[in-house]
Amino acid sequence: MLGGTVWPPEAAHTDVVPLTPETATATPASDSAPPAVDVLTDKAAVVIQDRPVVAMSSWLADALRTAADGDLALQIVTPSHVSLTLPTRNALRGHPNRWVVQDADGGYYDGLSGAELHWHQGHFTPVKSAEGDPRIAKAFKPEPASDSSGERQLLLSLHTTHPADEHLLLGGALEAAWQSLTGAPPAGWSTAEPIALPWSPPPADRAGSHPRPEKRPHLADHHRNPRPSGHRHHPHHPLPRGIEEHITLSLGYAADEIPPLDAIAPLAEALATEHGLTSMLTTLRSAGRDLTVPPRFEAPPIPLTFTLGPDAVRDIGLTHACRPPLSLRPVRPWPAARPAVHYPLGDGTSGETWTTLQQLTQHLKAAPETARSPR
Repeated sequence: MLGGTVWPPEAAHTDVVPLTPETATATPASDSAPPAVDVLTDKAAVVIQDRPVVAMSSWLADALRTAADGDLALQIVTPSHVSLTLPTRNALRGHPNRWVVQDADGGYYDGLSGAELHWHQGHFTPVKSAEGDPRIAKAFKPEPASDSSGERQLLLSLHTTHPADEHLLLGGALEAAWQSLTGAPPAGWSTAEPIALPWSPPPADRAGSHPRPEKRPHLADHHRNPRPSGHRHHPHHPLPRGIEEHITLSLGYAADEIPPLDAIAPLAEALATEHGLTSMLTTLRSAGRDLTVPPRFEAPPIPLTFTLGPDAVRDIGLTHACRPPLSLRPVRPWPAARPAVHYPLGDGTSGETWTTLQQLTQHLKAAPETARSPR
C-alpha cells in the first residue's frame, strides 16, 4: 500500500482485516510491547495478521512468551483465507489463546473450535446461546470436497524418559523416528519459524527445563524434501526417573503416496530398546499434505497403534498388559530383559478404534496391585 516489498510476491494485496468499532478503539500496544502485538488489554495481547500462512515467527514467539508472562491470552486475528502452520496452531490450542477468524459476513469465530466470538471486555470471547452454550459458526463447517483429495497425515505422539546426568543428549528418539519413517534425518531445528539451524540433537541444558511450560523451547523441525513434516519437542523438569521428553511428529502424504505403516512396529521396538520409550500413540487422518491448518472443521485422527515402554509395562505388570479384555492382540513383548508391549489398533479407516483405545487404557489403568511387577 505504501510502496514496500513483500515476500513471497503473491502475498501482496491491499485487503485489510477489519475490526469492530470497539476493537478499533481499544488501547494500542505500547512501545514496550513486542513488535507483533497490535492491541494490548488487561486480558489479551491481540495480533492482527493478513498473510496466506501465519508461521510461528520469532516476533510471534516473543508475543506468546510476553502474554504468558502477563497471564494474558494471545489472540491472533486473521481473514478466513489464512491458514496456520503446525507450531502456530499448537501455540494457540491451549486456553485462553485463540485464533480469531473473520468470516465473510463480518462476524468472528474461533478457527480451531468453530465457536462464534465477539469482542467483550477487552478480549474475544464466545457468543453464548440462550441455553448458555457456545454457537458454532456456519463458516467453520467442512467444505463439501474437503475429504475428496485423498491427502493424509501420519501423526506420532511419544514420551521418553532418560537418566538426568551431564552427558544427556535429547532428540535421539525424534531422529530415529524421522529416519525410520522418511529415510532421512531431520533437516534443522529452531525455536521459531522459519527453520534456520542445521539439525543436531539438543543437549539437556540447551533444551531447557523451565518450570513454566510456556517458557520451554518449542523446537520445530521440517524436512520439506521429500515430504512435508514437522514436530514439537518439550523437555520437562527432572522427574524421579529422569528427564521426560514429549514429542509429536507429523508427516504429510499425497493421494498417490502410501504412509509407511509397516515401519511403525519396528520403530516402536527400536525406541523401546534404545531410546527410553515410555509410550507412543500413532494416528492417521484425512488432511492436507502440506500440514497447514485451515479455519474450518477437519476430521479427527484415527488411532493406528499404541505402545507401552518397559517402565510402564513393569509398573502395570506384564501379564496384565498382555491380556486386554478385547479382540485385539498385542505384539509379542520385546526385548526379553525389559519388555515393551505394542498394540495394533486398526488400519486408520474406522473411528471405532477410539473406543478400542479407550477400553485398552481403562484396562491398563485398572491393573490390580498383585499384577504389578516389583520395582
